[in-house]
Amino acid sequence: MSLPPAGSSPREFLLGRENYERWRTMPYDPARMGLERMRRLMAELGSPEETLPVIHVAGTKGKGSTSAMIAAMLSAAGLRTGLFTSPHLLRIEERIQIDGRPIDEFDELLQAVRPAVERLDAETPPGETGPTFFEIITAMAFVHFAQQKVQAAVMEVGLGGRLDSTNVCRPAVSIITSISFDHMRQLGNTLAAIAGEKAGIIRPGVPVVSGVVEAEPREVIGRVCRERGAPLVELHTDFDFRYEPPRHLEQGAASGEQGVGGREQGVLHYRPLRAPCSVLPAPCFLSLPGRHQAANAAVALAAIEVLRKRKKESGNELPHCKVVGVLADMSWPARVEVVARRPAVVLDAAHNVASVEALIETLQESFSVARRLLIFGTTQDKDVRGMLAALLGRFDEVFFTRYAQGARAVPAEELQRLAEELTGRRWPAFEDSAAAWAAARQSAGADDLICVTGSFFLAAEMKERLSSKNA
Repeated sequence: MSLPPAGSSPREFLLGRENYERWRTMPYDPARMGLERMRRLMAELGSPEETLPVIHVAGTKGKGSTSAMIAAMLSAAGLRTGLFTSPHLLRIEERIQIDGRPIDEFDELLQAVRPAVERLDAETPPGETGPTFFEIITAMAFVHFAQQKVQAAVMEVGLGGRLDSTNVCRPAVSIITSISFDHMRQLGNTLAAIAGEKAGIIRPGVPVVSGVVEAEPREVIGRVCRERGAPLVELHTDFDFRYEPPRHLEQGAASGEQGVGGREQGVLHYRPLRAPCSVLPAPCFLSLPGRHQAANAAVALAAIEVLRKRKKESGNELPHCKVVGVLADMSWPARVEVVARRPAVVLDAAHNVASVEALIETLQESFSVARRLLIFGTTQDKDVRGMLAALLGRFDEVFFTRYAQGARAVPAEELQRLAEELTGRRWPAFEDSAAAWAAARQSAGADDLICVTGSFFLAAEMKERLSSKNA
């Protein structure tokens, strides 16, 4: 690995590191992504991760939203709460937040961590990799949260769990939101194999909250919990939920108005199955649309229940948080995010079959539109054929494109070819998202819906474009 020059700026230093998020094929093996290098980096920094009360969140889908919900609820309870998520949508500072605010002192924090990184670089044998982009940002989050004396640190796993950089922490509770097929080259070709990688975050004696419902991965998580003596709280066994979806989101969600003849927010009915609920006394509104978000909220509430019980057992009390207000006011970008009306424009970062299916269900039950138009671009190493098979029959027009940043984008012509194999129809392909947007916008009527999905990178490009004056 060639390193940036010694006098480079903090951002140049970070962006010059090995960044697997931008690789054509993301590696996943102990040699490149093992925890030993991360442990050495944390030791150089004084091991701040060992001082933090961590809520550790893994899962195929829903881990970002669940992390954000837990962090918001803990902040509402009066706890100074850190949140680490990835990837970012528009600004790298989004990855490290305290009480909902992205970090201001990003460059200063990076400069504070840099000497430890450079010491490890000096010790790294030729041909091997020093601390990576993701490892450095993870270390920055641990350092910042320790410096700021957060009372809770919600850490979202980047990839998998067992080998992820966040897995050097000592969690107060571990959470696995869901298991489905994604990153199969790295994590395995069966749900059991993927579950085994996610279950790598389970620690002896540390409670686990699981939203996994499929039998095969559920059994793996249960077995690992038994082997490690980790108490397990499971969806459909220890807690459950019911969901009433919103209606006619396209009419009012973008401006905060109530939809005509509809309801702008869903309603969540959460219930523990083994004990009275101590965190949610009544049904509440849920601002993030979709049954999958209701499941994420239920997992988040179960995690708060577990934390409340552990604090009570230790002689402390977790103050009651205003859950109703938190879940009703939550915003989490690029998760069925309505950014415009007439036509309705929805941004969603769905990038695997399960998240695409959740998106389709939400569009069907919560949006009443004349036609649906799709702008789609995605990433290599994904089940592209599976995503297209789920999407194509649900949209009247399709515009294929690719995002500009990184080598992992699937060429638009390849998407076009796969779609023609699946449907016999040749949808247009555009080399950049600006051209795809222009074509879709020209075709869409006021009563239609344009959905942009397939990748965080594509959602970020489109959000930035639509936020500008030239959209």
